[in-house]
Amino acid sequence: MCALTQVLLIALNFYIWIVIASAIFSWLYAFNVVNPRNQVVAVIGDFLYRITEPALRPIRRYMPDLGGIDISPIILFFGIVLVQLLIQDYVRAPLACGY
Repeated sequence: MCALTQVLLIALNFYIWIVIASAIFSWLYAFNVVNPRNQVVAVIGDFLYRITEPALRPIRRYMPDLGGIDISPIILFFGIVLVQLLIQDYVRAPLACGY
């Protein structure tokens, strides 16, 4: 069970980095820093969109309109950190995994 919780925590950390990369990529795309017609850029953007949009869409649905500012990645980031803390405190700690 300790190994399973450790793998879950690593996956959540990896997903946090993907959300950060997606936010940075969206800024680069919006300010025309990257060429949207480049095939590699399009593939990276499509991958990041497909991997983060299922988690961000429900957050955006309930967020008020902030005039072009999207804080849904920040809310998702805090949600993932909260889940990580809950796993560490209530799942891994009682198991005494030795970490």
